[in-house]
Amino acid sequence: MFALALALGVGGMMAGTLRAQCSDTRVTVQGDWGRANFTVQVADDNAERAQGLMFVEEMPRMEGMLFVYERPQRAAFWMRNTLIPLDMLFADATGTIVTVHANAAPLDETPIPGGDGIQFVLEINGGLAARLGIAPGDLMQHPAIGPAAALPCAG
Repeated sequence: MFALALALGVGGMMAGTLRAQCSDTRVTVQGDWGRANFTVQVADDNAERAQGLMFVEEMPRMEGMLFVYERPQRAAFWMRNTLIPLDMLFADATGTIVTVHANAAPLDETPIPGGDGIQFVLEINGGLAARLGIAPGDLMQHPAIGPAAALPCAG
């Protein structure tokens, strides 16, 4: 009886975890290596995207910022006034990662091209993409990705 109750409790927690992965403050990245969840701030207007992570002195390991554009476009970022190294995951309209730029150097104003057809960019702590195994072809999950999502949110 205890084992059954324990199994049901764990199953319920897992179902709750899956629902939590599809929240406005969480991005899930999935690939052959597994899944990772990042707590994010969403930058989905011009002012928020322009500010980005400028002047942030430190960021907890599994946190980041998700940049959301209205439509797919050519995307390039820079590190002006950004004080911490970042990995940038550039994704298309389906949330499929197209480009991974590792360890963008703090304060560097050199443009970092993400490619054409980019609609989402996830910035995470520098070096974390390599440690987790994140690579082009991996998928992002977030409500902003919408009906075109390769890894859709559960209804």
